[in-house]
Amino acid sequence: MISTATQTPAIEVRELSARLGQVLALNNVSLKVPQGKWTAVIGPNGAGKSTLLRAFAGLLDTHTNVQMFGESLNKLSARDRAKRVSWLGQNERLSGDMSVYDLVMLGRLPHQSWLASPTANDHLLVQQALEEVHALSWKNRSIGELSGGEQQRVFIARALAVDADILLMDEPLNNLDPPHQSDCLGLIGRLIAQGKTVITVLHEIAFSLYSDQVIVMDAGQVVFQGLSTETQTHRRIEQVFHDRIQIHSFMNRLVVLPV
Repeated sequence: MISTATQTPAIEVRELSARLGQVLALNNVSLKVPQGKWTAVIGPNGAGKSTLLRAFAGLLDTHTNVQMFGESLNKLSARDRAKRVSWLGQNERLSGDMSVYDLVMLGRLPHQSWLASPTANDHLLVQQALEEVHALSWKNRSIGELSGGEQQRVFIARALAVDADILLMDEPLNNLDPPHQSDCLGLIGRLIAQGKTVITVLHEIAFSLYSDQVIVMDAGQVVFQGLSTETQTHRRIEQVFHDRIQIHSFMNRLVVLPV
């Protein structure tokens, strides 16, 4: 078995900068994200976390600075990128009459031929994705009838249905109640056990520390990258929040307390 140290990174970024209007959202960022691990991106508001995930997904004009499994994004077609990386954006909401099932089936589009009907495998993966988020029983409901939390679960299912090697999830816990937040964290664990690579942005720092490793960002830069269990990682997180939080171990769990 190849060790993580010698594996090609799932994603590698080299000297990446990006502007959103007049704001330098990413400033000369270089990093590597390992395969088969959960990496959490942590930092204060405006640190560039969501912009970094969008760059990973190929949604910014930065393709020459981003590699996926050793291959530059600019050498991959949009269709190939969509097969290999699944994207869950922040605060996605929909209204209208599209059914839950049809919305999740959109995750299978990169794998389908033009105008072709879904295959048996497509239907199987959509059903499995809905089961994962406990939404199969309302697969025929209109997406516009659902609450914010219910819609979020459907969007997670759509991301799962892609069956991509890499899942990018920007605030996946948004609008979810505590039991379904717990379900989502368990789901991430199962994805990692399957060999998937998961990268998240979460405001819930304590939940982010369930990850394998952490990327700490501030002012558009990566200021630290390390294991989620290391004291040094915790200290750098506290620092980017201006020491207004403290991370403690309590009953074999990491908790984050305001100061």
